[in-house]
Amino acid sequence: MFTAFSSALSALTGHTTAVDVVGNNLANLNTIGFKRSEVSFYDLLSRTLGASGQTQVGMGVGRPFTSRQFNQGAIQTTSGRLDAAIQGEGFFVVKDANGGIMYTRAGNFKKTADGMMVTATGERVQGWVADVDGNVTSTGAVGDIRLPEGSLRPASATENLFLTMNLNAADNPGAQSLFRVPVRTYDSLGNELIVTMNYEKTGPNTWQMWADALDPAVGTIVPDDTAKVDLAFDSFGSLIEINGVDQTTDPPPNTTVELNLTGLASGASDFDVQVNFFAPTGAPLVSQFAQPSAIAGLVQDGQPAAQLSRVAVGDNGVLLAQYSDGTENIIGQLALASVGNPETLVAVGNNAFRVSANSAEPVIGAAGTGGRGTIVGGATEASSADMAREFTNLIVYQRGYQANARVITTADELSAETINLKR
Repeated sequence: MFTAFSSALSALTGHTTAVDVVGNNLANLNTIGFKRSEVSFYDLLSRTLGASGQTQVGMGVGRPFTSRQFNQGAIQTTSGRLDAAIQGEGFFVVKDANGGIMYTRAGNFKKTADGMMVTATGERVQGWVADVDGNVTSTGAVGDIRLPEGSLRPASATENLFLTMNLNAADNPGAQSLFRVPVRTYDSLGNELIVTMNYEKTGPNTWQMWADALDPAVGTIVPDDTAKVDLAFDSFGSLIEINGVDQTTDPPPNTTVELNLTGLASGASDFDVQVNFFAPTGAPLVSQFAQPSAIAGLVQDGQPAAQLSRVAVGDNGVLLAQYSDGTENIIGQLALASVGNPETLVAVGNNAFRVSANSAEPVIGAAGTGGRGTIVGGATEASSADMAREFTNLIVYQRGYQANARVITTADELSAETINLKR
C-alpha cells in the first residue's frame, strides 16, 4: 500500500514535468525557429515479493526525459529583406557578446547602426565576406558579417568587350554590307560612352572592323586612333585570321584587338578597350554563315558609380548588394553548421543552442553542401509546435495526473480502513 503512495507521487511529479513541457511548447507556438520538446517516461526498478520472484511490484515512474524534436517547421514568406529560413538540416552560426559560438534556426535577422548583421536578440551572424570580384570562399574561417549599406560603389572603365555575333556570308562586299553594333560602355569617371563597332565585307570571306564613339557630353564623334582590323573566315564560317595572323592554333594567338579612344569631353582617361574575338574558354565568338548579320550576346565589364540602396539575403544564404542603377553584387554568404546529433544541443534562450559534452563536433560550411539544407531568402521558419498535438498531450497528461491523484486518495482510504481494524 505504501508502494502505491510512492508510485503515485512519482507519477504526479512526472506528469507535472510533462505538463510544464507542453506549456512551454504552447507558449512558443509563434516563436520563429522554435523546436518543440517531447516527453519520454521510464519506469523505476521493481520490488520482488516472495522467494520465487514471481511477484514484482513497480516503484513508480522516474522523472521523464525531454528531447528536442528538430523536425522541419513551415517556411513562411516575409517582407524582411534580411530574413532567412533553413530548408532541411543545419543551423545558423552566431556569436554572443562574449564571443561564444551558438547555433540557431531563427533567421529573423536585422542590421545594427554600425552595419553588423545580428539576430533579433543581438547575436552576431557568422559567414564569409566576398572579395572585390564577388567570389566567396566558404572553406575559410567564418567571421562577423558587416552590411555596407549606403556606401558608394566607384565607377570602373570598360576594359573588355565580348560580342557574340554572326556576319552574313551572303552579303556583297561594299557599303551595303555595313553592320553597325552600338555598345554602351563607361569611361573612368563612370560616364556612359556609346561605342559603335562597324563591320564591312571587303571580299569573299573577309571583313573589316573599326570603331567610333559618340560622346554624349557634347554629342561629338571621338575618333579612333587604331587602324582597321581585318577578319578572315574559312569556307565553314569559322574565324581563321585577325590582321593576317593565323587563329587556328590552340589556343589562338591573337584573341583580342585594342581600341584606343582619346579626347573625351568629360576629362576621363583615354579609353583603351580590348575587343575579344574568343571567349575565355577559347570558343570563337564571331562566325560567318549565310544568315543575316546579328548580335547574339554582348558583355562589357565597365560600370557607372552607384549608391548601395539595400542588402538582401538570396538563395542559399548569398548576400546581394542592390545598387541604385539596378545592378547586384555578391558581398558575402551566411554559414550553416551541421550537428550529427542535434537532440543533444542545450537550449540557452534567445532561440539559440550550445553544444553539450554529448554533442558531435559541429561542421561549418555553405548551404546545400555536406548534407546541410538550403537557405530560402525573404522567409522564416515557423515554430514546429502544433496546437492540436499539444492540446491532445495536455489532456493525456491531465488524465494521468488525475488518475494518480485518485490512487493516492484510494490508498489513503485503505490506510484508514486498515488502522480502524484494531478498534
